[in-house]
Amino acid sequence: MDGTEHLTVQREGATLVLTLNRPDARNALSLAMLVGLYDGWIEADADDSVRSIVLTGAGGSFCAGMDLKALAGDRMRGEEHRHRLKADPDLHWKAMLRHHRPRKPVIAAVEGHCVAGGTEILQGTDIRVAGESATFGLYEVRRGLFPIGGSTVRLQRQIPRTHALEMLLTGRPYSAREAAGIGLIGHVVPDGTALAKALEIAEQVNACGPLAVEAVKASVYETAEMTETDGLAAELARGRPVFDTADAKEGARAFAEKRPPVYKRA
Repeated sequence: MDGTEHLTVQREGATLVLTLNRPDARNALSLAMLVGLYDGWIEADADDSVRSIVLTGAGGSFCAGMDLKALAGDRMRGEEHRHRLKADPDLHWKAMLRHHRPRKPVIAAVEGHCVAGGTEILQGTDIRVAGESATFGLYEVRRGLFPIGGSTVRLQRQIPRTHALEMLLTGRPYSAREAAGIGLIGHVVPDGTALAKALEIAEQVNACGPLAVEAVKASVYETAEMTETDGLAAELARGRPVFDTADAKEGARAFAEKRPPVYKRA
């Protein structure tokens, strides 16, 4: 995959790195970026050699949300990609991880601004790393807008409701330390090292059994709103088949032989 003019794609071993690449606009969302993102999620799921995904931004920012200048007019830039949106009117929501969840773990590497639509995309990722000067927030209410990327539903399920409501209703910025304190992100690292830390975590994921990793991720999300009884039943249904895979047998052999396992998704 070649990406688009606003989304670059790179392989780092078994990790697919998707980079929001519109630094002159702090990586504000464009049609070209959304098309590239969606294609990246699909490529990662289709390629068995990809075991994890890292999402980051170029030029010291993650994503400053929707391109409000384009929104104030009536057309987003990237008209050459408009046929994709016509063919799939849901494409932008899939790109923003509102209506699509990749099978592979998604690790966010955040530097600089991660606000509005940036914070909304963040909520669709699985593991989150940020540079210490990163800024988070849902600014929509300050602009008379609604955070329609899923935040009124997801945020209260990911952090305590009182913090979710404060973020949603004040539209104020949050520092990386504050975001970590309320549980929105998991790691705060020195500025400029978020991508390196994300790739380090990705390597740890990549060393694990890929079928097991995908089954664990699926189980976490599908049981999140179940009762404990229903969730435990669903976990067994999801987890038991993993024990019958060749990967599970390879993991046991490698442990006994004190060597790194070689998994083949079988």
